[in-house]
Amino acid sequence: MQLYNKLSAQERAALIDAAGKDRITISFYKYHKIENPQLLRNKLFLEWNTLDVLGRIYVSYEGINAQLSVPSENMHALKNQLDAIDFLKDIRLNVAIEQDNKSFLKLKVKVRNKIVADGLNDDTFDVTNIGVHVNAAEFNKLLQDPNTICVDMRNHYESEIGHFEGAITPDVDTFRDSLDIIEEDLKNHKEDKNLLMYCTGGIRCEKASAYYKHKGFKNVFQLEGGIIEYTRQVNTLGIENKFVGKNFVFDDRRAEKITDDVIAHCHQCGKPADTHTNCANEACHLLFIQCDECAEKMENCCSTACQEMIHLPYETQKELRKGKHASNKIFKKGRSAVLKFKG
Repeated sequence: MQLYNKLSAQERAALIDAAGKDRITISFYKYHKIENPQLLRNKLFLEWNTLDVLGRIYVSYEGINAQLSVPSENMHALKNQLDAIDFLKDIRLNVAIEQDNKSFLKLKVKVRNKIVADGLNDDTFDVTNIGVHVNAAEFNKLLQDPNTICVDMRNHYESEIGHFEGAITPDVDTFRDSLDIIEEDLKNHKEDKNLLMYCTGGIRCEKASAYYKHKGFKNVFQLEGGIIEYTRQVNTLGIENKFVGKNFVFDDRRAEKITDDVIAHCHQCGKPADTHTNCANEACHLLFIQCDECAEKMENCCSTACQEMIHLPYETQKELRKGKHASNKIFKKGRSAVLKFKG
């Protein structure tokens, strides 16, 4: 019984190329009490592995958060598998705006304490008492209301390349960081303003809306399906688009283009750019924005020191990496002084 990946990312990429079949990137989430997350995890891995599903899926006692890629020809079978699970029957699937056959190269189904790292004690408030879901048209109407405060519930590296017009974009590194900051900044408007929130696919707003209602906010709204579903509705229903730039995504695509506007800049030279890269030095792996010219000049590295490192023999690089770890701090603004134009 295979319950883990046996192929490397490179081997999987070669198989995808050889298969020559289109794949669909989708995401979904559901807050639901799961008695045995490990059992569900194993069931999903076994079923999805047979369908050549790839992706990153978190299962916990509070629910499931899934981002995955599936061959187009297996999409119907995947939907049938989901419908066979009571709490996932007819679940809304957010289909990626821009498709890439290599958005994921491994199937990772992990059991976690939480499906989103929010740092909250769920026993202290009613997590089911969520805000009002709104569609794209309703979101636009609320956005135009002078009594509305629109807040981006994503992190700085996400909103930096794209966000809704007029939205507050907290300069935070994590979702948890934003919760207290937003409450403090808006404490005088808990009753007289509409709190309108959005995120990538809706999952962060689901928990945040319940938290803010618990904290005394009276009029809480959240964008149903997040930016992904908003864009789908804009494109299919002819609704005016209020989002500008790119939507950051957590797979190998890194972003989906919503509009042609480039609102960010290269962190190395300052020219307009909105393409994220991870430093090619495996001992660094810093996430930053890099234009094509700097990418070529710096060989996808964030600094000359890292550029020199990648030209050392592989075994030497491995030796120098010992005892060092490129943690989640790769996302922090100002972590590397070598990025002259980082915001």
